[in-house]
Parts: sequence; structure tokens; C-alpha cells
Amino acid sequence: MTLKRLPTALALTLATVSSAVSQPAPAAKPAAPARAEVLVLGVYHMANPGHDIFNTQADDVLAPGRQAEIAQLVAALEKFHPTKIAVEADVYDKRVPKAYADYLAGQHELTRNEIEQIGFRLAKQLGHKAVYPVDADGDFPYQRLVNYAKGSGRTKEFDAISGEIGAMVKTQNEYLASHTILETLLSMNADDKVARDVGFYYRQSHLGEPGDWAGADLVADWFRRNMRIYSNVVQLVDSPTERVLAIFGAGHLGWLRHDFGSDPTLRLRKLAEFAR
Repeated sequence: MTLKRLPTALALTLATVSSAVSQPAPAAKPAAPARAEVLVLGVYHMANPGHDIFNTQADDVLAPGRQAEIAQLVAALEKFHPTKIAVEADVYDKRVPKAYADYLAGQHELTRNEIEQIGFRLAKQLGHKAVYPVDADGDFPYQRLVNYAKGSGRTKEFDAISGEIGAMVKTQNEYLASHTILETLLSMNADDKVARDVGFYYRQSHLGEPGDWAGADLVADWFRRNMRIYSNVVQLVDSPTERVLAIFGAGHLGWLRHDFGSDPTLRLRKLAEFAR
């Protein structure tokens, strides 16, 4: 019986099946290339040096209870399996690498600084021979912004923004007082919190005018510093299997996440993925 003499519907079905069988199977999609991973951990300064406007007032991180909480945090970060640990110390600073070498040799006790409490402790547990300073110096012309606000009659607007930042830091202080270090850092590293922190910087860029871009220049200088930090971290990536943990004050967090997340050769990771 020929295809012509079959009922129309059946003929169409057979023709479709015959065509499908004769078509080659679609080629499998090539696997996505491996990408190095970067986890940026935003922290408060545990020794509380007051380096940025978002710093929480730290209690004594050397107290036994806080030390147990540091161990809990380090255990969470260990799940990321970092191959290198980058810290907020000047890229030219030789003191941090020496202090870490002394720590490995049993000749240095950990200070309250988060570089040591988190970075040194985790690096030693993982058998790392070094930690890597990656910070870059840069301008932060805050006084220029203050002067502009005063000179342009916009002090009230400037004070309102500053007051919001002060209220935010107060809230963080209260949260830390009743929560563990890991809980506090999870809160500080949450996406909505990071977005609000970046927003404070952009709010300051409203203060300015053609010829005196005081706020915009401040934000641009901050962006440039973080781009330099990003560049320093990228230099540590030797292969697609690299996993770099970068430990920085929370004021850097949103900017560095943007930098690493925009790089198609890298995969951005976050604390919450490893704190479950």
C-alpha cells in the first residue's frame, strides 16, 4: 500500500515520524568553561579602627564567646575551599605577610584585627603558605563634600544623609550585641543591605553642581579605589580552578561584588551559600 492511498491524517503522521527518524540528533551543547570563583566577605572592623563610615562598634572579639563564634564563621568559610585569601592591607605592605609567617611558626599571637582573626586562622587551617594584601590607596575627598554642602546652603540635606548612616551603624551595633558574629555578617552581606549601603554613596553624589562635582567626584574616587582592589585580586587568579576569598570592610562590599560579578571570567560567590 502506497502513502498516497492512506487516509490523509495517517499519511501525514507517518510522514512526520519518517522525517523525525531521519534527522540527526541535535549536537550536545558544549560545557560552559570553568571560571575562577571569588567570595567577597564584607566585615565590620573587629579592632574598630574607624576606617569607613559603615563601621560597627566592635566588642572584644578575643572574649571566649566571640572566639567560639569566630570558629563558627571560619568553619562556614572553609566550605568555600578557598585556594587563596586576600585581605584589606596595602598591596605593598610587607608586615601582614610577615605576621602570617610568624603565626605559622608559633611566634605571633592573633590580634583583634579581622585580617588575623578570620584570614590568618582560616589560611592556617587550609595549609596556606601565604595570605595576600590587595588593598589600594586612593582619594576620598570627604571634607570637600562637607565644604560644598556648607558653601551651597545644603547642610540640611547633607546632615540628613549623615544621620541615616549614623542610624544604620547604631542598628548594626545593637544587632551585633544580641547575635553571633556569623549572624551579624550574614545580615551585613545580605543583598538588600548591600544595595542600601551602595545607595548611601550615590545619595552623596547628589551634592554638587556643574564645575564643582563634589559628591560625584567622591563616589568616582571610591569606585576607582575598588576597581584597583579588584584588579589586584584578579592578579591572584592563576587558573579557572582558583577560589579567592577577599575579606574587606563592608563599605567596599557592594562595589567589589559589582566588579567581580561583571567579569565574565569569574563566578561571584556569597557568604549565605556556605552558612547553611
